[in-house]
Amino acid sequence: MNILIINASPRRRGLISGMMDIMGEEAVACGHHVEQIRVSDLAFRPCIGCMHCRTHEKCCLPEDDAVRTLDQIKAADAIVIGSPCYWGNLNGHLKMLFDRMVYGMMGETEYGIPIGLHKGKKAVIVSTCTTPYPWNIFFNQTRGVVRALKEILKWSGFKVKGVIQKGGTKKNPTLSAREEARCRSLIRKL
Repeated sequence: MNILIINASPRRRGLISGMMDIMGEEAVACGHHVEQIRVSDLAFRPCIGCMHCRTHEKCCLPEDDAVRTLDQIKAADAIVIGSPCYWGNLNGHLKMLFDRMVYGMMGETEYGIPIGLHKGKKAVIVSTCTTPYPWNIFFNQTRGVVRALKEILKWSGFKVKGVIQKGGTKKNPTLSAREEARCRSLIRKL
């Protein structure tokens, strides 16, 4: 199985990065091929809202890392997406990336009904925030990230196989053995 890990955290040694590394190691140990993308390292222009891609199934902007990332998503059997919580939502760079790739994630019928272009593929979502547990969920902090990513993935045809939400990262900046085990378990579910 080809697994693509999309890490939207700008922190190389943060908890999202740590969880992505654990998941990547577990996937390799299970015999899967793994590629990892750091969204903060990508160079791409934001969507200009011209709607060209909706009729031509190709972005009108020059080819950049957004197009290359879409090609990697198309080649993947499963994806793991991790994003820290920014104002109750996903990281802005990750949102910009998905905005640029919409034409390759979902299509439309002639009546404008969305059609997922990645049916049968699986996904795992990971999110962290400084708001302590369980308030990170009650106040829609990590839950906001998960909600947004589930929406994108659902309309793209992905089946979400698991979610990890870690709150309280300011006072608890490390992963517990239980959280590490959960990362490994979710990869084995794929």
